[in-house]
This record gives sequence, structure tokens and C-alpha cells, in this order.
Amino acid sequence: MNNLITVLIDEINTRNLWNNKQRLKRNEYLNKEGVINSNLYFISKGTFRIYTVHGENEHTIRFGYQNNMITAIDSFIHDQPSQFYIQALKESEVYSISKQSFKNLIKEKKEYQQAYEAILEQLILQQMEREMDLLIADPKERYKRVLKRSPQLFQEIPLKYIAAYLRMAPETLSRM
Repeated sequence: MNNLITVLIDEINTRNLWNNKQRLKRNEYLNKEGVINSNLYFISKGTFRIYTVHGENEHTIRFGYQNNMITAIDSFIHDQPSQFYIQALKESEVYSISKQSFKNLIKEKKEYQQAYEAILEQLILQQMEREMDLLIADPKERYKRVLKRSPQLFQEIPLKYIAAYLRMAPETLSRM
């Protein structure tokens, strides 16, 4: 998937289509629930978590890493207020492109459209894997599946957020 992202990023760089560069400190927000945010972001430095809040509980949905794209997908697709928070887990830097600029770009060449479609397909597959993880009752099995699929997660993300992602207590994860 990174090669596909690279195709699009290289073209955005070549054309200077980035409309903003943001530096975020640890725990700062790129997006908050209730905000319409239809930008697409490239993470040039840092890591992020995407989560939602229900009652008093935070539910981590996914993570974003250096050299990957991130967005408040619900807001990006529907131009409506997002249900998600996007929070920097360490000092981070992102470049943004507006939805309209991005859509105009991918319409120009079949190669760009194919790259975008492949990225979306990969996102769907990743989400299916995530849903499968949540259906597995055994915490150790969930841990093994995620470790196999995303070893980077355990190198870059604090354990308390990984535990939340795996839907287990931080103490349970520490014992593993």
C-alpha cells in the first residue's frame, strides 16, 4: 500500500497541492468530534490514534503512522461533523490537502484513480481484520493476531492505547 500512497504523495508534492503544514505536540488534536474536517493528511512525522467516545469510555479505532495518510473518514466522505478524535501520540507533523483538490487530482489520470481505489480496498480489508479481532473472545489470540499483522504498533504506540485497541485492561496486555 505504501507504493500506492507514494504515487499520490509524489504527485501532490510535485504540484505543490498541500494547503497546510501542521506541527502537533504530544496529545494535541488534529480532529475533534463534532467538527467537519474533509482534509486528507499525510503524516510526515509522528503517530496518531483515532478514537471515539461513548459515555465515559474511549474506543480506539485505528492508528496512523509516519509516511501514511490519515483522515476523519466519516467527515471526509460525507462532509458532515465527525464522530472521531484524531490525537497525536507524540510530537507530529502533517501536511493536508483539501478533499476537493485531492478529488480533482485523482480524476486526472487513471493511475491516480487506481491508486486511490487500491488504498480504499486495503482500508476495507484492514477494517474487516479489525472486526474479526473484536469477535475473538480470547485476549491472547487477539494480541497474537494484531502482533502478526502490525508489529509496528508495539514499537510506536504506548501500551495503554494498544490495550484499549485490543479491548483489554493494560495489566492484561502487560502480562502477555
